[in-house]
Amino acid sequence: MNDKKFPKKRNALGRGLGALLEDSESYLDKNIEPQTVNNINEIPLDSIEVNPFQPRQHFDQEALNELAESIKVQGIIQPITVRELEQGRYQIISGERRFQASKIAGLDGIPAYIRTADDQQMLEMALIENIQRENLNAIEVALSYQRLISEVGLKQEALGERVGKNRATVNNYLRLLKLPPDIQIAIRDNKISMGHARAIINIDNVDTQLAIFKKILSDELSVRKVEELVRELSTGGSESRKEEPKSKNPEKVYEINQIQSKLSSHFGTKISIKSDDKNKGEIKIPFFSKDDLNRILELLNY
Repeated sequence: MNDKKFPKKRNALGRGLGALLEDSESYLDKNIEPQTVNNINEIPLDSIEVNPFQPRQHFDQEALNELAESIKVQGIIQPITVRELEQGRYQIISGERRFQASKIAGLDGIPAYIRTADDQQMLEMALIENIQRENLNAIEVALSYQRLISEVGLKQEALGERVGKNRATVNNYLRLLKLPPDIQIAIRDNKISMGHARAIINIDNVDTQLAIFKKILSDELSVRKVEELVRELSTGGSESRKEEPKSKNPEKVYEINQIQSKLSSHFGTKISIKSDDKNKGEIKIPFFSKDDLNRILELLNY
């Protein structure tokens, strides 16, 4: 390590780099309003702690190594943002990837903005900064939105304004958290896309959601194919019922609809019942994979 004392104020940035940093910093200034130290300081890496509110759960090691190589050549282009915990000790608000890559690159210190923020401001700044600037997966974004609602106390409309998304988009992300854990993990690991997940979530029954999920993986279904499959389930054979003659007995129609609804709930799939005035007809139970068929057979005690 060199003999220069830390932290050390750096000279003001030129207009080009200042413009590059302006968007990142101005967003937080306008929305959260913590006290800010405007100067950039050089802070020793061993005096910095990682952010406990960090929404990103996984850092790709290869990407970190690539960033470290870039830092060796070009240095840190954009300073990280920290808060001072006590004299000489700091905690990252945003920029943990740059911090980790700097350690890999063998740097002693890193340029940083120092802000004054309490835990709630810290959480909000960290979440919003990461949502805005990092390539989070859909589940990490959803969890970040949920934390902003539950821990920071933002309403969905205010949250949308903070992250630059409309309320419907925010709600679509939050709905992902209602999916079964297996599906959430697949979204996190990029095995299925958010488009697949948005289609699956329109199915109420968990077993059916999982059956469609397995079919997506086994048959490599596109988002469009999944949407068609879900639409078919949602209509529940309504096209077939349109073709059959309507019963003249409204009580019987009501009874058939009730039975159909109960069977659909029991089997976890949309059941179609056709019946004429002579009490003849058929029941259709769709399935989407071998596992789904076995599940239905078990329910039938077959």
